[in-house]
Amino acid sequence: VENGRRQLAFCNAPEVHRVKTLADPHSRNYAVSCAPMLDTDQRRRTVAWWLLVCCGLVFGMVVLGGFTRLTGSGLSMADWRPLMGVLPPLSDADWQRVFEMYRQTPEFQLVNSSFGLSEFKEIFWLEYLHRLLGRIIGIVFLVPFVFFLVKGYIRRDEWLKYLLMFVLGGLQGLLGWYMVKSGLVDVPSVSQYRLTAHLLAAFAIYAYMFWVAMSLLFPAEKNSKKHAWYTRSLALFALVTVTIISGGFVAGLKAGKIYNTFPMMGEHWIPPGILALEPAWRNFFENMVTVQFDHRVLAITTFVLVLIYWFRARSAALPVRARPAVNALLHTAILQVALGISTVLLAVPVLLGAAHQAVAMLLFTVALYLVHSLRRV
Repeated sequence: VENGRRQLAFCNAPEVHRVKTLADPHSRNYAVSCAPMLDTDQRRRTVAWWLLVCCGLVFGMVVLGGFTRLTGSGLSMADWRPLMGVLPPLSDADWQRVFEMYRQTPEFQLVNSSFGLSEFKEIFWLEYLHRLLGRIIGIVFLVPFVFFLVKGYIRRDEWLKYLLMFVLGGLQGLLGWYMVKSGLVDVPSVSQYRLTAHLLAAFAIYAYMFWVAMSLLFPAEKNSKKHAWYTRSLALFALVTVTIISGGFVAGLKAGKIYNTFPMMGEHWIPPGILALEPAWRNFFENMVTVQFDHRVLAITTFVLVLIYWFRARSAALPVRARPAVNALLHTAILQVALGISTVLLAVPVLLGAAHQAVAMLLFTVALYLVHSLRRV
């Protein structure tokens, strides 16, 4: 009996379940069993790591999207079936059906008219995998979300922000199809506006999930306040984001295929025709020369400011977890500039172009982490 009392005292501890005492009606001996229970911190960390897994999948989605675009595979699937399009063509008749749909598109008629079924399959698989990964992300998000909600890992007053993540993911799929449709009408190329919007939406969803995950892993204390370096870090993050947006217009217009020299653009520091379109604002979004020039200026400006930020931050009183991020910001920026210059000089080879897009997202992540580490200290 005394042993049972000690076990009951242990089981009343906050980190374990309260347990039932099992009594034998023919004996005075009592048996007690205890099962471990996740405390609040552990549950919060579990949800955070789930969100980080989703972030990793979104990261892969962006990289795979870059490969799809650079290989000219994005317009190979001329229909969109969110539920029934999970399975690829499985028979010769299925392949002929989807190939016939592709033959009706401007891309086949104006660019790939020499393609047979075997060449079509090569570009089809990348776009299919891109769409399949989008569906996988939806499942990986939704199933654990329902589980965490039912089990109480996510508080009732917080479930709306997680539901918003799921809704935004669904809208992102719709936006992706809206982008693809722009290349299935008259011109075999998607709209640079829609492509950039699709890219920016992916980054926004990624940032939202990453921010919530970091807030779960590093919860703010009651008396916390913004660090003195928070505002300048936020401004630098905003500049990184604007540079990435400008890169979306470069990709959409294929502007990296011109002026494959650096640091000058051909024989000019400021190339001719930079304001050739009317009204003038169109040049920043529709003129290949202006778009590449803007991206170069933004990228170099961002890199210089990262250097200044890093140099001054060395002597600043930053939080412990912010210091590695400052160094990572510099290292990632150096790698990104090297990839950007190489991509331009070599006229955007597929591997370098995809790597440049991937490291852009990595730089975005480091800058966002740095902002979060200085928001509440």
